[in-house]
Amino acid sequence: MIVRKKYGLLTERQLEILRLRREGLNYKAIAKKLKTTPENIMILEKRAKRNIEAAKATLEFACSLGGGKIIELKPGTRMVDIPRIVLDEADKIGLKLKADFIRIYNEIRFKVGVKSAKGTLKKPIVIYLLPNGDIWVEAK
Repeated sequence: MIVRKKYGLLTERQLEILRLRREGLNYKAIAKKLKTTPENIMILEKRAKRNIEAAKATLEFACSLGGGKIIELKPGTRMVDIPRIVLDEADKIGLKLKADFIRIYNEIRFKVGVKSAKGTLKKPIVIYLLPNGDIWVEAK
């Protein structure tokens, strides 16, 4: 039996398929590269996307229970303003974040990678402030 590593709700194989699809490869090319069938690639991608949607729904539910908040930021928002926006929103609901200015900035910069040359967002992002003080950042 082969044991595959898991990264959150996704397997190593699912992450590889999502990465290759983002690079523009089609199912046939990925299947050839991974020595499987295009149908198998489609199934694994579908499961990965379903797991991602389940994770998003879980984050939204956790925030809706109280003590959390969802912050949606539009393209054009200055990167240097985002940590202050997040910290101010947390203060409004009395939430002690497990993040400071630098962590918030880096979560956006490295995890989502949506910074433009002008230092503004080029895509909308969502920041989840979870009731336990953690933050989660995703591009829309």
